[in-house]
Amino acid sequence: MSDSKRDDSAGKPPPSDKDAASADPYKVRDAEAMAMNFARALENLGKAASAWLAPRERGDRVEADDSMSDMVKTLSGVSDYWLSDPQRAFDAQTRLLSGYFGLWTQSMQRLSNPNETPPPQAPIKDKRLSGDDWQSNPFFDFLRQTYLLTSDWAETLVSEADGLDAHTRHKASFYVRQIMAAISPANFIVTNPQLYRETVETNAENLVRGMKMLAEDIGAGGGELKLRQTDMSQFALGRNLAMTPGKVVAKSDICQIIQYDAATDSVLKRPLLICPPWINKFYILDLNPEKSFIKWCVDQGHSVFVISWVNPDARHAEKDWNAYIHDGIDLALDTIETATGERDVNAIGYCVGGTLMSAALALHAAKGIARVKSLTLLTSQVDFTHAGDLKVFIDEAQLQALERQMGSKGYLDGSKMATAFNMLRASELIWPYFVNNYLKGQEPLPFDLLYWNADSTRMSAANHLFYLRSCYLENALSEGSMVLDGETLSLKDITVPVYDLATRDDHIAPARSVFEGARLFGGEVNFVVAGSGHISGIVNPPSRRKYQFWSNGPDTEDYDAWLAAATETPGSWWPHWQAWIEARDATRVAPRKPGGDALSPIEDAPGSFVMQA
Repeated sequence: MSDSKRDDSAGKPPPSDKDAASADPYKVRDAEAMAMNFARALENLGKAASAWLAPRERGDRVEADDSMSDMVKTLSGVSDYWLSDPQRAFDAQTRLLSGYFGLWTQSMQRLSNPNETPPPQAPIKDKRLSGDDWQSNPFFDFLRQTYLLTSDWAETLVSEADGLDAHTRHKASFYVRQIMAAISPANFIVTNPQLYRETVETNAENLVRGMKMLAEDIGAGGGELKLRQTDMSQFALGRNLAMTPGKVVAKSDICQIIQYDAATDSVLKRPLLICPPWINKFYILDLNPEKSFIKWCVDQGHSVFVISWVNPDARHAEKDWNAYIHDGIDLALDTIETATGERDVNAIGYCVGGTLMSAALALHAAKGIARVKSLTLLTSQVDFTHAGDLKVFIDEAQLQALERQMGSKGYLDGSKMATAFNMLRASELIWPYFVNNYLKGQEPLPFDLLYWNADSTRMSAANHLFYLRSCYLENALSEGSMVLDGETLSLKDITVPVYDLATRDDHIAPARSVFEGARLFGGEVNFVVAGSGHISGIVNPPSRRKYQFWSNGPDTEDYDAWLAAATETPGSWWPHWQAWIEARDATRVAPRKPGGDALSPIEDAPGSFVMQA
């Protein structure tokens, strides 16, 4: 009988050190080595603290963050509602505690019956909590479910609080999501099973490396954390980014105009002007030869001109939308006519570049100017009614605080806007990098898109304030009340064909918002939705065979109804757009050289403005 038992045991695989339900992987094996590394990690943490304190001790200006006070003020309105009525507060507390007791009972039942199949669970919002470690180990499963229960409870407090206006409720919901993302058990050593196990396995060497990286990143940020998302040393403009051949053929105080070399035996008669956003830099459309939309357009026979915006400083403080139109878009149109002899142009505007281009065309229409013959908008909003979570940062009080902040320097630091964008998806764009960098001590992998994302730009005070106030706060462009150069603008005056592309998962220019704006133009509009988000949905070359796009939806005022009835096509939207362009004018001429015979090239692409830090 004992032999039989021994044979059964021998037939079973040995327990794995990685078994999430076992306590063995979580046991400290070398306490002395771990203590030494904890001491080294604390030393590096002290260096990080010194890097944070240094500019403050020197008296260097470190701007106060008004978002914290706004968050406290906003959430106070929610707490006032619940605490003003004792019965209401008691009901809310009872709801939470009942949930906790239910989880505790379920966990105890699981411990007493480990082979019992756990009950089905709701989909997990934070993907970092979906691994086997979080579910197989009863302790970490209890932590995870407690966190998810608390998150749902906190969000319910916001949604059920009476007396909040829509904007305050939106802000409160956003701030609650930020808080819950920050306190996720995935962000702490003792509550993250993978992180805890790695710390034990390496005797905390991961923390030594991580705290060293933290000190370096605070130093690189001049006293503020500059979160690294990629290996910045692996990329350089002109070496492995922004490589499409071309020349800078004109410039002003706020931009350079680049014309790219022809790559085909003939080119479309109408040149193509691309107006990128001034938030970040234009080479998102020219990352590398395989992903470059600019190169792809050149290869299709377009004579491509691109506006490369300046990275503004104090000298550009008063440059507003009038300046960006006259010294940017209008300069580009004049340059195209001089270099090619063509007055008719196909124009593309990306993100806020599309918003500016739409305003410029409405201004042109008011003045009787007709140079742009087709308009393509890529994830560009002209109606900001459904502009998403970015509206959280925009109300009169916050704009006044921002105006004071920019007043002394004349611009907004690029890191401020980058942080705002990252906060829109904090569980994906902030906390995973925080954990990997500073708690796991892992250097991020090289990724060209994240290099571009980190290469942020400043925003001139006049330009940025006009954009936020006129578009996000007042929605003036869609309501026909925006005034530029003495003219009141109407999008109905734009009667040229419009190819209006949204991306389904966009968190910056939501597809519903773009859809609403598409109905405001005065001519033919071809609305298209691409798969993925604000960047990946645009930078999607056909060769990758990724995602899909929807087109030919019904004439309806309801976005969901349009999407449900639209035709889904696998792959990139780029060929669909090219066919749309050529359907309007496919006339071809001999290839053109940058500058033509009238303009002398200033320097090679990508130019010097894009290099400005």
